[in-house]
Amino acid sequence: MADSNDLKNQKTASGHSVESSTGEVLDVGSPSVVVDHGLHRALSERHLQMIALGGVVGASLWYGTGTALSYSGPVGALISFIVIGIDVFFVMQSLGELSTLYPTSGAFTELAGRFIDPAFSFALGWNYWYMWVANLMAEYNMVSVILLYWTDKVPSYGWILIFWATYQGISFFGVIVYGEMEFWLALWKILCILAGYLLAILVNTGAIGGDYIGFRFWRDPGPFINGIDGFGKAFVLAAVYYSGTEMIAITAGESRNPKRDVPKAIRQTSFRIVVIFLGMVFFSGIIVPSNDPGFLTAGSGTGSSPFSIALQKAGWQGAPNLINVFILTASFSAINSAIYISSRVLYSLADLGRAPAFLKKTTTRGVPIYAAILSNLMGLVALINAASGAGTAFGYIVDIAGAAALIAWGCIGVTHLRFRRAWKIQGHSAEELPFRAFLFPWGAYFVSGCNVFLVLIQGYGTLLTPWQPVSFVFSYIIVLLFVMAFIIWKLVKKTSFVNLSEVDLQYGQRQI
Repeated sequence: MADSNDLKNQKTASGHSVESSTGEVLDVGSPSVVVDHGLHRALSERHLQMIALGGVVGASLWYGTGTALSYSGPVGALISFIVIGIDVFFVMQSLGELSTLYPTSGAFTELAGRFIDPAFSFALGWNYWYMWVANLMAEYNMVSVILLYWTDKVPSYGWILIFWATYQGISFFGVIVYGEMEFWLALWKILCILAGYLLAILVNTGAIGGDYIGFRFWRDPGPFINGIDGFGKAFVLAAVYYSGTEMIAITAGESRNPKRDVPKAIRQTSFRIVVIFLGMVFFSGIIVPSNDPGFLTAGSGTGSSPFSIALQKAGWQGAPNLINVFILTASFSAINSAIYISSRVLYSLADLGRAPAFLKKTTTRGVPIYAAILSNLMGLVALINAASGAGTAFGYIVDIAGAAALIAWGCIGVTHLRFRRAWKIQGHSAEELPFRAFLFPWGAYFVSGCNVFLVLIQGYGTLLTPWQPVSFVFSYIIVLLFVMAFIIWKLVKKTSFVNLSEVDLQYGQRQI
């Protein structure tokens, strides 16, 4: 496990060390980049805000809203996204409090070991790493699907390998290049989403196509379909598409001023993310019926955006090309974020002794190079699509990543509750915290309980007649692996639950 004395070895890129009373390096205005455990603190406030927003809005949102509609209907899908949106809001509140006080590259995966049990941190860290590499697989898959729509001269595996090599090279340039790329890509994605909303309004009112729709599709085929099974599937999809919201906690470890920038990013992005996601689901539900055959299903092998379907039906046959551009650029950003976050999580695991030590090696640019390579290599699992079909593989990946996200969010709530308990036991008050979570402790209780419930019901449909054993396994396998990882690490390392009265609450705090 990383020794607290390591903090005293931090230094700026120019070679000058500046320590606080607790051993942290302080950025006292030097133009050089501050180095922390080999990573560079180079992200500014504008980077953090756009990373939190841009990394979340992936390509899957453009067509996945159609899948949510086909699972649960327009109102059912909207309710699912509202519930998960509330869940995410309180997750962000918990993270704001934890990451502002303790900005580390491991974020909540590391803090879980400090306030609960090192074995819990081990299981959570690997669960979260897998969630991001699963998202990476899905995004590589989507890039190949979109490009094959335009040309079949390059096979799907060829596109995947081309983009895999390109993004591997980009990842070597360091966090500042990642931050700048995400800033501009996220800005473009927001403009694309606003354009999508405008097109949806024009289609719904008949300005495009001449047919006024209104809320016709909420009446026929109806607001809800498929009952509890549909709700369960829609909840998982919502979790997948919201997953990544919590990535701001990881970027805090490479922020120049987390105590100032992280609270601002959380306050501003939470509202915008919820509005964007709910907006996409709402507009999808008023332009296309939930029983439209063009929606992506687990076995379809292709994906269609509700926006593409609606515009084509309205007479604009070239609409899929425009929407595919939106989807493709969203994938570019999502791949960038997935490699960054997964590599930092893997680096943190290695730094804490919970992954092979070679994974914590960093370059002079502050890149955990082996962690980045290994994480990106996992993205090549997307190559199985060439054999098994893009839709089938994507469906299984979504199931696993969605459950992993729910596990991570539930663990964040528990970690927050344990931290506050330790804070109180050791004589501190909430007023001392640089950021205080809204509606604590009820928000943290909601996050903990809600996500346990959602993890349990998300595979409910696989138990219905006829039983679907393969789908059942992929719905719950990540839960089993999480429990097994916790038990194995606890037995091997003989860890114990943390005594909150003995936790060092000063270690890891940054003075700016």
